[in-house]
Amino acid sequence: MGTMIIDGRKVEFTDEKNVLSVIRKAGIDIPTLCYHSEVSTFGACRLCTVEDDRGHTFASCSEEPRDGMVVYTNTGRIKRHRKLILELLLAAHCRDCTTCVKSGECNLQMLAHRLGVTQVRFENTREIREIDDSSPAIIRDPNKCILCGDCIRACEELQGVGVLGFAYRGTDAMAMPAFDKRIAETDCVNCGQCRVFCPTGAISIHTNMDEVWDALADPELRVVAQVAPAVRVAVGDAFGLDKGRSVMGKIVNVLHRMGFDEVYDTTFSADLTVMEESAEFVNRVQAGIKLPLLTSCCPSWVKFVTDHYPEFKENLSTCRSPQGMMSAVIKEYYRDPKHAAGKKTVVVSIMPCTAKKMEAKRPNSFTKGEQDTDIVITTTELIRMIKNSGIDFAELDPEASDVPFGFGSGGGVIFGVTGGVTEAVLRRLIPEHDKRALDEIAECGVRGDDAIKEFSFDYQGTKLNICVVSGLVNAKNIMEKVKRGEANYHLIEVMACRRGCIMGGGQPPRAGVRTKAARSKGIYSADNVSIIKKPDENPMVMALYEGLLKGKTHELLHNQEY
Repeated sequence: MGTMIIDGRKVEFTDEKNVLSVIRKAGIDIPTLCYHSEVSTFGACRLCTVEDDRGHTFASCSEEPRDGMVVYTNTGRIKRHRKLILELLLAAHCRDCTTCVKSGECNLQMLAHRLGVTQVRFENTREIREIDDSSPAIIRDPNKCILCGDCIRACEELQGVGVLGFAYRGTDAMAMPAFDKRIAETDCVNCGQCRVFCPTGAISIHTNMDEVWDALADPELRVVAQVAPAVRVAVGDAFGLDKGRSVMGKIVNVLHRMGFDEVYDTTFSADLTVMEESAEFVNRVQAGIKLPLLTSCCPSWVKFVTDHYPEFKENLSTCRSPQGMMSAVIKEYYRDPKHAAGKKTVVVSIMPCTAKKMEAKRPNSFTKGEQDTDIVITTTELIRMIKNSGIDFAELDPEASDVPFGFGSGGGVIFGVTGGVTEAVLRRLIPEHDKRALDEIAECGVRGDDAIKEFSFDYQGTKLNICVVSGLVNAKNIMEKVKRGEANYHLIEVMACRRGCIMGGGQPPRAGVRTKAARSKGIYSADNVSIIKKPDENPMVMALYEGLLKGKTHELLHNQEY
């Protein structure tokens, strides 16, 4: 433990890794553009510069705290320094803020307002670059890049993909894929974490909102929405509600008012996923083949495996993701003329994940050559659509999802957090349905924010070795161990985004430690109040197997070859 003097006030510190963390611990919101605690310190923007008692200035993010340090965070010299930095950044930046997709939530814009930058004295001499919209998930606008390096470090350090990097030097420096390739030409897995970390509009979601509005306006179409578990805990705080609060009922109401004919809950198809994946898992364990079973719910992970570990493609579960299963079932349901009522059905999937846009277009997830999920929008796009509609979301009464696909178990809800798929599968494997048995599963090591969780579970006398991973760089480390024969698992669950879908690339990006914890708590709270905990307890799921799915289970619920 040590003590620093910050703006004349004593502040104790223990294991804080830099002066910036100690300053924030003292309740001072010092500005930054390039600092994120989850990735390495880069020190590019210099906005966090402070001054010591000898007049020496330094970037607080890259300075270790020392006992007895005296630091000033807001001197006149520092204010002028920060203001000049922002002015220089804006001078080399596209300033069409009113039409920028990031307007209103852009860190650069907010800091310029906060620090009083009302004019830019310098001319922008940078060449206008072409916007890259080749990816179905993200759009890259080089004209809005401020060279903070956040996207590069997220892609390399969190995901282990390394699609982005710096090119050229000095005033010609740029963040881009190697050889200035378009995103679609790279090994990008469409996870959207670069977009989450980007403080400006240089990387944004490839939006499909206009397509949804057009579909809603067409009287010849039946527009059906499915809403993923993680969406419900990330929408409310955009409208002044408590962070992490489950607002699924309000989402159903607002979607109905916006013109959706039916609103279904993707927890229903998450239950189908558990039914199919648990059966596949048991079959593989008993036969001793294609182990470890690799989960297939996360499309970024699936692409990562097929790109980097093709020798493990057959280990991927053949199950479609909950999005894929739900869309296939909906389309099959409305093929019946009695249900179709003369209208064409359009399925709109509302997901926390940018990669789901890519998954919807993946041919091996089509049914009989037809794309099942017509349009995918993210949580962020849903929030924008609600605001665009003018509906007072916070004041809406909750409504129940529609039947017959609007009801899922608690096991389906927890798909939104890392470990949720595994926990739901383990629930399915045990014959017991009581609280004690479910609590034992919850406490076996499957829960928590750790990036890598390894534990064992006894199934009918067989010791199952299980690994739960979030973040692709961590998955890469595990797969390398499996490849070398240093690790032996029966099941590996991977979600590309740290902490799971609650922190997906399509979720609202301004999420600190408290928001992340609140979203996770919100998912588990929704599970706690669910009457049904396991998919085989869901009467609608069991009725589907006896009806619409008879003789079509593999066709509708499983992928073709990867």
